[in-house]
Amino acid sequence: MRLTLTALLVRDYDEAIDFYVRKVGFDLVEDTDMGGGKRWVVVRPPGSEGGLLLARASGDQARVVGDQGGGRVWLFLHTDDFGRDQGRMAAAGVRFLETPRHEPYGTVAVFEDLYGNKWDLIQPAAAGG
Repeated sequence: MRLTLTALLVRDYDEAIDFYVRKVGFDLVEDTDMGGGKRWVVVRPPGSEGGLLLARASGDQARVVGDQGGGRVWLFLHTDDFGRDQGRMAAAGVRFLETPRHEPYGTVAVFEDLYGNKWDLIQPAAAGG
């Protein structure tokens, strides 16, 4: 077994695609019209098996767009070059909530997506040290 997709509630498909592809640097893997205004939209980091299913919120779901993690970091994006990716993302307009910090598990900084969901951008520490 493997985890392949995490559903992320969004207000609008196109604005979410723009943010994750243009600003974060994900690839648009699929954008299929499902009829009735619904689309199957998948984005993922280059080279990753797992990704996000961007799901347009409807009804009561709209109240939790941007707060699916209850205000805490709940999405974790690994990188092999923290400086490169953090710099590119910040230059593209991604809002980082802190300066990078060094933890036993690696270099990390919290950023938020266009709706306020909190993410960790992490370059894991080298194994064994």
